[in-house]
This record gives sequence, C-alpha cells and structure tokens, in this order.
Amino acid sequence: MPTRPQLRSLRVLFMSLLLPLLLLGGCATNSPRDPLEPMNRAIYSFNDGVDTALIRPVAEGYRAVFPAAVRTGISNVFANVNDVLVALNNLLQGKLVNAVSDVGRVLVNSTIGVVGIFDVATQFGLEKHNEDFGQTLGWWGVGDGPYLVLPIVGPSNLRDAVARVVDYKTDPITYVRSMRLRNSLWGTRALSQRADLLDTSKILETAALDPYEFLRDAYLQRRRSLVYDGAPPREKDDGAELDSQPRAKIDGIPTSPIRESAAAGSTVLTTPSDDWTPARAAATAPSAPAIAAPAAAEPQAEAELPTEPTAAGEAAPEQTNHVVRVWAQAGD
Repeated sequence: MPTRPQLRSLRVLFMSLLLPLLLLGGCATNSPRDPLEPMNRAIYSFNDGVDTALIRPVAEGYRAVFPAAVRTGISNVFANVNDVLVALNNLLQGKLVNAVSDVGRVLVNSTIGVVGIFDVATQFGLEKHNEDFGQTLGWWGVGDGPYLVLPIVGPSNLRDAVARVVDYKTDPITYVRSMRLRNSLWGTRALSQRADLLDTSKILETAALDPYEFLRDAYLQRRRSLVYDGAPPREKDDGAELDSQPRAKIDGIPTSPIRESAAAGSTVLTTPSDDWTPARAAATAPSAPAIAAPAAAEPQAEAELPTEPTAAGEAAPEQTNHVVRVWAQAGD
C-alpha cells in the first residue's frame, strides 16, 4: 500500500499535468510548427514537475559527490557507446568518410582510451560527429512533422519520436543481457546528461520569459541545423514565403530553399523545389578540384554569409539558443 507521502506526491504530479491541460485547452496555437501546443505545454509542465521533485535533486547530489574528472570520464564512456550509432547513421546517409572516422574513434577510445574513459581519438584528429536515425530520415527527405514534447524525455517531433525506436534497437546498451546492469547503465547515462544541464537549466529559468517557447524554438532550430549539416537553407517565420537565395553551402554543395506545408499546421522539410534534399544535393554535386582555390577567390557576398561551423560539424547557434543547446540535445 502506498504511504501518505507517496500518495501526496502522486497527486501533485497528476495536478501538474491536469491543470495546464485545463487552462490551455481552449488556447489558440501560436506557431504553425506546434499545432499540439496545449497538449505539449501540459506535458512540459508535467516533466518540469517531475524534474523539480525528483530528477534535479538526484543530479545535484551526483554532481556534489563525484568530482569533475570522474563525471567527464563517465560522460566519455557513454559518448563512446553513442559513436557506434553515429557511425551507423553516417553509413546510412552515405557519408563513408565520416563513418570510417567514427569507427576509428570507437576503436581508439575503447582501447587506448580505456573503454572510452579518455577521449584520445579527438587528440588524434578523429572528429566527433552527431548523428541519429531522425537525422538520417531527414537527410533522405522525411519531414520533421509537428513538434512534440514526450513525457520525461522532453522536446522532439513526430519524425524523431518514431526514429527513437530505431535508435533504441541499435543502441549497444539495449543488448546487455543483465536487466539490472542494463537499467543501471541507462539510468547513469540519463543522470550524467541531466547533471551536465544543471547550470544551463538555471540560466533558462531566469533568462526566458516563456521557457516552453524558448526551448521549443531552440530545439527545432538545432535539429534542422543538424539535418542540413550546419547549413540549412534560409526560411521565414510561420509559413511565409522563403527566401529564394540559398543560405550557404554544405561542403561546396549549393543548398536549395525549401517550402513549407500547411498540412496540420506544421513545417515540413520534405517538399523543396525540384525534390531537393541534402542527400540529392550531395549526389549531384560536382567533384571537388584536386587543389583548392585560394580563399581570396571566393565571392565577397558568399564570404559574408553566416556559416560558422563548430567542431561537431553543426552550425554555431545564436547566443540565446546556446543557453539551451545542450538541454535540447538531451531529447536526441
């Protein structure tokens, strides 16, 4: 039988989910990318209640007990496991060079790096990439669909939510035979990720007038940037006509503007002019010259375009989105 404190906690969690749903049930959607906003806000409030009551205190205790060096080593181990998924998705996207590099990272970090505790591969020049099956679907032209907030998990969209099933099936931890060990690994990974977000979440709470909207926009922008390898075509807000000029180039491949679909009021990345997708652009791009042209030969207009990549191959977000960049990644 549940004790009184447990029943009280369950009532608090239930009300944190029910009240926002009742209050927001009649509200109009503010963004065409978020047609399910009332439901999403209710789930967001529920997640925030669970995080405040349970997850954050445990993460703060984890951070207080273990020094930074130990936490970094734990994070590196799970990053090494994740490189297996990254290599697979790079292979599915036809990025053979990146896939070979990812396999090299796993081999180097699993041996010289002592099962991944030390990120030796980065010191050897093997770049860390960020890929998952949701990005693979986007690479081949599958649209993101409406924005979703998943219980406990957090920000997502319809495409990425479905892709999580494949990510689960290809995660090496899934195939650990001992259920106790498997659940311990999943719990430790989630705890490590949440501990890394403690400072970011505090800034989010104090800096954002509407944390839900701020987190949603940051997540959607970041996922779009990842799908397009850091150089998404320029777009305008809320279904307005898109700029006819490409924003940048992906490894010398000219990008093409996409158009938005009004279906279900969501932004869809699958209907670019001439059936353009990142994969199609990569397949039809001319081969690079043997000797790169000097930087001075680049047109001045193109040099002024904002295309600063980060070390992970994704676009450097704006300062405000940097506040929740890691937070949005927790749903990946």
